[in-house]
Amino acid sequence: MRIFTLVLLVVFSWLQYTLWFGKNGIVDFNQVESEIQVQQQVNQNLQTRNNEMFAEIDDLRQGLDAIEERARHELGMIQDGETFYRIIGEDNQ
Repeated sequence: MRIFTLVLLVVFSWLQYTLWFGKNGIVDFNQVESEIQVQQQVNQNLQTRNNEMFAEIDDLRQGLDAIEERARHELGMIQDGETFYRIIGEDNQ
C-alpha cells in the first residue's frame, strides 16, 4: 500500500509540474495572454489611424474644402483676389 501511495504521489506531482511549467501550461498561458493584450492595443491604435485616413480620403474624394484647406496650410497658397498678411512678432525682428 505504501508503494501505491508513493506512485500516486509521484504521478500527481508530475501532473502538477506539467500543468504549471510544461508546454502549454499555466505559465505559457499567462505569457500568451499578456502578449495578446499588447497586440490588441497595437491593433486598436492602427485601426484608429486607418479610420482617420479613410475619413480623410473620403473628404478628398467628395469635397473641394479639404483640398483647399490642404493647399492653404501645407503649400501656402491663396485664392485670386485675396491678400496675404504675415504678422511678425517683436521677438523675430
